[in-house]
Amino acid sequence: MIEKGFVHAGDRTVARVLFCLPEVMWLDSVHLVGDFNGWNLGSHPLKANRQGCPEISVELELGRAYQFRYLLDGERWMNDPQADAYVPNPYGSDNFLIVTDPQFVPHLDPPDGRIRRAVVSSATTAPRHRPRPD
Repeated sequence: MIEKGFVHAGDRTVARVLFCLPEVMWLDSVHLVGDFNGWNLGSHPLKANRQGCPEISVELELGRAYQFRYLLDGERWMNDPQADAYVPNPYGSDNFLIVTDPQFVPHLDPPDGRIRRAVVSSATTAPRHRPRPD
């Protein structure tokens, strides 16, 4: 689950995004990795909430599209089907996007309702470091 809200933090408005995965008993660790943290593999660990589901909340600058993935147990990459969109990465898989524009409305592909590939400026979303291939 991804929940996005727009809140005042000091003298500015930011997007507060909650990333929450279903309870996964067999995982030792889950990290949120993306261009917002320089694709750092260990800086954003998800912690179990009261229901035992891994989650993390981050504050992101408005008006951007951030690429991200989850890193499971330090070796497997996972995307999130509830992200705003996805873009191909150079490893033959996809990175998912969170768009922090309050006016953004995702487009769905009928009839299955799955998100389609985003057409987003590479200058907006290109990470400095890319995740390892799957």
